[in-house]
Amino acid sequence: MRGRSFVLIVSSIALALGSTVHMPAAQGAPRQIQQQEEVLPALLVEVRGLRAAIEQMASAGPRVQLALGRVQLQEQRINTLMRRLEDSRSHLGEAQRRSANFQQQIRGVEELLREPRPNSPAVSELQDMQRASERELASANADVQRLTAETTVLESDLATEQGRWIDLNQRMEALEQSLVRR
Repeated sequence: MRGRSFVLIVSSIALALGSTVHMPAAQGAPRQIQQQEEVLPALLVEVRGLRAAIEQMASAGPRVQLALGRVQLQEQRINTLMRRLEDSRSHLGEAQRRSANFQQQIRGVEELLREPRPNSPAVSELQDMQRASERELASANADVQRLTAETTVLESDLATEQGRWIDLNQRMEALEQSLVRR
């Protein structure tokens, strides 16, 4: 399509020049020659300008598509990281609640060991419950630490990817501005 437009433009210019060259001599040949000498360079400059504009427009299309594809990929990365971060925060909250529940259980068992109540389990059972709760608390605290670290890493990764998205977006705006100026 681009080649056809260029050929059409060049053909029109050649036709215009050809009709100017074959005008009857009776119309003032010296003046026509002078006008032709002025018109030819101007037409040549115009054809070159049109060619450059066509080449620029042809190269802009793929660049715009490439930049748009990069922005879309970056948005997908950001959305994926946001979902993972949300899941990590949710799991962290659950682990923190589990840890708090085990701490509460341990405090309750310790209270029963200090001040036994009627119908309370035997001391050996309470000590077994306390050890089991302490193991579960240790496991829950390990989960809290792991999930806290994971959440921190995901927050950092998200900030990095958002920075890349901002950079790509600025490039798109610069590309848009360069296309508007032409």
